[in-house]
Amino acid sequence: MFTSPLRNPLAVVRTPPAVSLYHRFDAPVFTQVMHKLKGEQVVVLPRTLQQREELAREGGFVVPEQAIDAQSLIAFADLVISGGGTMNREAVALGTPVWTTFEGRLGAVDERLIAEGRLRRLERPEELELVKRGAGGGDARVRRDPAVLAGLLTDGLQTAGRG
Repeated sequence: MFTSPLRNPLAVVRTPPAVSLYHRFDAPVFTQVMHKLKGEQVVVLPRTLQQREELAREGGFVVPEQAIDAQSLIAFADLVISGGGTMNREAVALGTPVWTTFEGRLGAVDERLIAEGRLRRLERPEELELVKRGAGGGDARVRRDPAVLAGLLTDGLQTAGRG
């Protein structure tokens, strides 16, 4: 089990896909969550220059100025909150607790992950608890053996070659 050297929980937040065709509506839950998290240890990954500028004016968050290794950040985080789908699914795969603030119709993959308890839909900011994993609360971090993934891939390729 891995425990973060940071004393406070680390949250990674991805802004809603406001510029995407599938997300043409307001996201009040996301805004409320941001107010709740302000001043906590939060890294926000904006999608647009306008979102970056709004976050800079607001203050109280870490906003990287250039591209970063988001997968490693997600694996290191205690919690991920995202208004989109890809980052949520990456967090699930990495074993990091994740909440979606997407307010549109969810895709089948996300519905399945919610049904399995691997993804949570955040409907009210009060539902959100920012706790450290592996420190008496929250889920322990799961270390993945790369050999397991490689084996699954090669087994799949061998099976596909026979079919």
